[in-house]
Amino acid sequence: MENILNSMVIPFVKNVALSIIVLLVGLVVIRRITEFVGKQVERSKMDDTLKPFMMSLIGGILKVLLLISVVGILGVETSSFVAVLAAAGFAIGLAFQGSLSNFAGGVLLLIVRPIKVGDYIESNGFGGTVEAIDILNTTLKTPDNKVVYIPNGDLSNSSIVNYSIKETRRVDWKFGVGYEQDGDKVKRVLNEIVTAHPLVLKDPEVFVRMSEHGDSAVVFTARAWVNAPDYFTVFFDVMETVKKRFDEEGISIPYPQMDLHMPK
Repeated sequence: MENILNSMVIPFVKNVALSIIVLLVGLVVIRRITEFVGKQVERSKMDDTLKPFMMSLIGGILKVLLLISVVGILGVETSSFVAVLAAAGFAIGLAFQGSLSNFAGGVLLLIVRPIKVGDYIESNGFGGTVEAIDILNTTLKTPDNKVVYIPNGDLSNSSIVNYSIKETRRVDWKFGVGYEQDGDKVKRVLNEIVTAHPLVLKDPEVFVRMSEHGDSAVVFTARAWVNAPDYFTVFFDVMETVKKRFDEEGISIPYPQMDLHMPK
């Protein structure tokens, strides 16, 4: 009995204790390694889009290697364990097809590069600035400071509107005025307002034309090109200035009205 205890139980307990120690120390080492690598990656010239993805991938690979080492210490044949791990990975892959799709979508996003960190995009009903592209999802920060996580699989298989790729954007406005107003005067005033804004580009030139005969107003469309970061500044500035100038020029901005006739 004592021989069995010495030959089987004690070595097994030692292996278990050693594997636990290796696991705990390994997790600490992996954390230190990922922190160190993270600092080096941040200092490097690597694209910001690749940084979070690479860090997630490195951490995952190190943890898998640690798991194989711990299993080897317990006495399990590493080759057999790898075969079992591969079979389990296949079964898990079938069960978690969505996660694999998200991983493949993340790789596709990094290869095709329709978006990168810092871009403002709209997709899947959300709009925001790309903060990170991780292994399984992409993180967006909305203008009102919410954080949205979009699965990479959904993002790579849906339409993406990227507002940051081009250096310039066109700003469009529509203004309604009363039918009794002088159309030439309205066009002149709108052209002066838009052209005078210091952030509006001179080329292409500003466009102002009558575009619609509405039910209660004549609609004028104004268009101007600006540098992409100046889009909202120009949009809101012109909207405010048009109201002030229309009031000064006596140009009325009609609103929907209804005439109600009551029979006697």
